[in-house]
Amino acid sequence: MSEKTASEKLQKVLARAGVGSRREMEEWISSGRVTVDGKPATLGDRISPTQQVRVDGHPVQIASEEQQICRVLAYHKPEGEICSRTDPEGRPTVFSRLPNIKGARWIAIGRLDINTSGLLLFTTDGELANRLMHPKFEVEREYAVRVFGDVNDAMIQRLRTGVELEDGKANFKRIKALPGEGINRWFHVVLTEGRNREVRRMWESQGAVVSRLIRVRYGDLLLPKHLPAGGYAEYPLDDVNYLRKLVSLAPEVATLVKPEDRDERRRRMASMKRAVRKHDIAAKTPARTPKERKPAQERPARAEGNKPAARKGPAAPKGRPQRQPTGKKPSREGRN
Repeated sequence: MSEKTASEKLQKVLARAGVGSRREMEEWISSGRVTVDGKPATLGDRISPTQQVRVDGHPVQIASEEQQICRVLAYHKPEGEICSRTDPEGRPTVFSRLPNIKGARWIAIGRLDINTSGLLLFTTDGELANRLMHPKFEVEREYAVRVFGDVNDAMIQRLRTGVELEDGKANFKRIKALPGEGINRWFHVVLTEGRNREVRRMWESQGAVVSRLIRVRYGDLLLPKHLPAGGYAEYPLDDVNYLRKLVSLAPEVATLVKPEDRDERRRRMASMKRAVRKHDIAAKTPARTPKERKPAQERPARAEGNKPAARKGPAAPKGRPQRQPTGKKPSREGRN
């Protein structure tokens, strides 16, 4: 094996190790925050697993692509969360609930806007995420959508054949009306791409408004039953390899998911629900600010030579003379 084939681009290795995205790593390399074997790194550097990499002076654990296990999570996104890692406005993000992992990072496969809930996939494999999001692979996404407005057959036909949006033509691969009447109706729609707010914009182009939007399926993977909003579950090896096969990637051979029976699965779901409730309570509880201690009042300085007054004993009862001690024991003589 040649040196070039045994090595990888530095920014790719750092992104796989969970330090940050490739774009962020390119910026860090350019700003001199990364060293390789004690020397400042430059863009275009390739490294091997035996070399020592540091970011801001801290060592980074390097793993080859073959050593890293491809993991995939199903996350039940609730409304009100954004799909960024951080938010300057302080809004909750989907990443705050995910389990911590060492030597890798969770990458969102696509996005759901803040008012959309349902199935959101995460993986540790950046190549898998990029391919699943690419339109050329035409991976299906199914949504349950509640539409407010007068929906007729002509409108549904236009949504099937294609409507013009600001960023090009778009159409639903399938659209199915669920039983019900009135101006608030539920539909199931299927897309094979994931443009920004595409489902909402398509309905808005027909004069209707989406009042609820839930992703229920990605490819053949359904939103797991009994998974609470804000909860996650890791897919077993078969489901991981189903996704890899969809986008022409080699199968994974290892997994961290342990087999479990029905009782174990029930206990895990109960534990997940408790964790979700605990997280929700913590998020709603305002942070306590430490109370400022009032400065102690300064006592007046005591003048030199003045001694503190002696403490006085209890006052004698009025109308009765106070006895003086005699030093003798009282006798019983003379008592009646």
